[in-house]
Amino acid sequence: MKGIVVKAYNSYYYVQAEDGREVPCRLRGKFKKGRFSLLVGDHVVFKDVLEDGSGVIEEILPRRNCLIRPPIANVDQVVLVFAATNPAPSPVLIDRFLVLCEHAGFSPLLCFNKVDDSDIEQDLQPLYDLYARQVGYRVFALSAQSGYGLEALMACLQGRITAFAGPSGVGKSTLLNRLYPGFSLETGGLSRKISRGRHTTRFAMLLPLEDRSGYVVDTPGFSQTEFAQIGERELEACFPELQPYLGQCRFNGCLHMAEPDCAVKQAVADGAIAACRYESYQQIFGQIREAKKGY
Repeated sequence: MKGIVVKAYNSYYYVQAEDGREVPCRLRGKFKKGRFSLLVGDHVVFKDVLEDGSGVIEEILPRRNCLIRPPIANVDQVVLVFAATNPAPSPVLIDRFLVLCEHAGFSPLLCFNKVDDSDIEQDLQPLYDLYARQVGYRVFALSAQSGYGLEALMACLQGRITAFAGPSGVGKSTLLNRLYPGFSLETGGLSRKISRGRHTTRFAMLLPLEDRSGYVVDTPGFSQTEFAQIGERELEACFPELQPYLGQCRFNGCLHMAEPDCAVKQAVADGAIAACRYESYQQIFGQIREAKKGY
């Protein structure tokens, strides 16, 4: 039988079969020897249910994409959730999440939660102008508490596998509970002392929508972002607004850092590319270069 891995917990992989049943399965030994990491979202072929109600995964079908942190595969899009306030959104952190999504081949959607605690016009308009108008991402302002903006987001989830990710304390699990109350995910508030959230999602789960037209993945979130897996020449592809200027630099191998006659740097100087986004490019490039020195 074929199915999709919806949860991995305590050495079991819970597979949603094509007939709707959820079957706890163990991984065939040959995969363990090969150190193959089976991820939530993987499509598999598993053996008929055994006497104890469990199954054995016999084959792992090819992936379209995968991301190790959080550990998910075959995702169509990622909803990056940030708080409109408390904690205030950080463009630098937003850019780091966006780069990881772009490199992994995921289509990112930006969501700013808790708009009922903020002045939407004052707090979010600059972010909307930057990420929606200048860069071209889909941006949503919403509130998991009041329900504001949720209908537009829900329409984007139909027929897709969507991962929810973002920093701690921004309301990812609360948002999912509001969208689909049947999920009943554990939530946690902010630490007053450090104004950071407590992780309430301990493992990645693939959750079917009520009409089973798609799935969502509630992930443990990113505590740190790492860029060692991204090559120096690959980074430019992770910034959509750089694409029109690639190939126009004086040097074919331009990295858009210290090189003269760089079309990207000229676009920044002309205001065609936001200076803050270029600063994020420089910071991440520096981290990639430092990471390579450790190998």
